[in-house]
Amino acid sequence: MPDLVAVNFAPSGAAENYLEKSTIFYIAMGLIIFNNVVIRAVAKQIGKVPINLLPLPNRRVWADHREELDEHLTNWLYCLVAAINTIVALSLFALGTLNSNQFRQDVFSFAWLFYLGFGMLIVIFIALPVRLMRPPVPEISLD
Repeated sequence: MPDLVAVNFAPSGAAENYLEKSTIFYIAMGLIIFNNVVIRAVAKQIGKVPINLLPLPNRRVWADHREELDEHLTNWLYCLVAAINTIVALSLFALGTLNSNQFRQDVFSFAWLFYLGFGMLIVIFIALPVRLMRPPVPEISLD
């Protein structure tokens, strides 16, 4: 990447605003560190939150299956972390490609990135409430 990186583009595709490469690096690292440390720390504390404080559909049913509920909530938060990391990585890839002398892509070649990121987040945010509306899966013994 060049020292100045184009980060905002006009409707014609021409670069309008630039940031220094180091600024992009620190913003990306801040997002990744926040994402991986803070959200994962919240995920580790899920089991300590009383069930009556969790906004759950079918709270009475899930109260009897706390271990399975904790697993669903923790996995959901880890999925959110993975999605945010993926969006940041793809965004950095797009910025690097747009500012590269080796590749000649215009900004509209990466319009799919917005829709992919938005779609991933929508699916993730809808998946948990939909799953929690269904009852827990009964354990089957294979003895």
